[in-house]
Parts: sequence; structure tokens; C-alpha cells
Amino acid sequence: MSAVRRLRLIDSSDNAPTEGGAIRVAIATQDLKTLDAHFGSARHFAIYEVRTSGWTLIETISFDDVSDQQGVHNKEGKEGDDRIASKVEALEGVHLMFCLAIGGPSAARVVRAKIHPIKVPAAQPIEAVLERTRAMLDGTPPPWLRKVLAEAGAGPAKPSFVDDE
Repeated sequence: MSAVRRLRLIDSSDNAPTEGGAIRVAIATQDLKTLDAHFGSARHFAIYEVRTSGWTLIETISFDDVSDQQGVHNKEGKEGDDRIASKVEALEGVHLMFCLAIGGPSAARVVRAKIHPIKVPAAQPIEAVLERTRAMLDGTPPPWLRKVLAEAGAGPAKPSFVDDE
């Protein structure tokens, strides 16, 4: 049976979300420093809460049973579908998930779990991904991100207008 380990950081201060709210972002990583993994082969997911003012690491999730970077699954142990289900379940509450690649069936399961998968073309430092996300939140988010923010309860789904009277 595959082990899933969680390290959750608890902030004892009473920090309320900043204006514009916060979203949870998962980063597929092998080393907890770099976005450098495919969804199925990620040994870890670093979970951050991202706000317009910055980000905070809130949790890391680690997996023992992963596929290789080409998506080939181990023949022993759980089948690939079970590995994917455990990853999707572990990411519950995440709004955006960044990875190098994700297969069609896995992407469909992630989307059904209300997680927006984002593929990046090359490995890069996690801080660079978080800064781009923070900047999008701080500026005018693209329509797909406005929808994610609305579903997360962190902002309106579309601009609101004041009725002229």
C-alpha cells in the first residue's frame, strides 16, 4: 500500500485574508525547491496560500508510489488509477496545480475535483511560479483565474457594476 505523508504548518496568528482573498496553489516537485515534476511522477506537492501581498507555505504532501517522468507506472503495488485518485484526494482544497505535464485522464480527474491544472514548459524555481501567480492576483486576473477566484470565494466571478439611478 502506498504511503501519503503530510506536513502541515499551523500559523497561530490571526491573519485574515488580504483584500482580494487568497488561493491555494499546489506545485509538483521532486526537491521542494523547483517546479520540476509531472503530475504522476511528483514525489511531493508543496501547497502555498497565495495572496496579493505574498505567499505562505502551508503544507507539503509526499508520495511513495509514483510513476516515472514518462508516465510509466510501476507494475507492482497499486495500479495507476489508484495512485492518481490518492493524489487528487490529497490535493482537496487546492485551487491551482502547477506541473510540467499531466495526462488527459489525470487532468480530467483533477478538473472534476475543482482544481485548475496548469502545465509549464520547463522546470523553474517555485518562487518564480508563486511570484507570477501573486502578480496576476494583484493586477487584472485573466478570465480563467477570475473564475477560480470566484469558486474559491476569494473574488467576484466577473466585474460588478453599480446601477445608475
